[in-house]
Amino acid sequence: MNEHKQTRKQLAKQVSQTLRPMGVYQIENKINGKKLIGSSLYLDTVWNRHLFQLQMGGQHVNKELAQDWKTYGEDAFAFEILEQIKPKDEICTNPEDMKEYKQEIAVLEELWIEKLQPYGDQGYHKVPRTK
Repeated sequence: MNEHKQTRKQLAKQVSQTLRPMGVYQIENKINGKKLIGSSLYLDTVWNRHLFQLQMGGQHVNKELAQDWKTYGEDAFAFEILEQIKPKDEICTNPEDMKEYKQEIAVLEELWIEKLQPYGDQGYHKVPRTK
């Protein structure tokens, strides 16, 4: 393998192992105040993923949000990071660490959902079933 290819390969590996912003976010409909709360290991790209799905028309997992997007348009929605977690290290090569981060942000997401109660007229989440 030539030196240029090796360097590119090393850079790609380094980028993939560099921890990116992770945490909890919300997508808010500025017209009716409804919110969708989510969490991601990649806060820097999650909004683009939602945008792509919504712009594809009907491809978003949350059908009610997709319908409001179609009705009100992109400008009626805002993306906001609610809480970020700090990684232990800048570079993560251990899958177990990523698993821990994923569990940590899932707990934070549940806490934010409990706090904001994004159900019914307040959000795009379904009311949880009682156990």
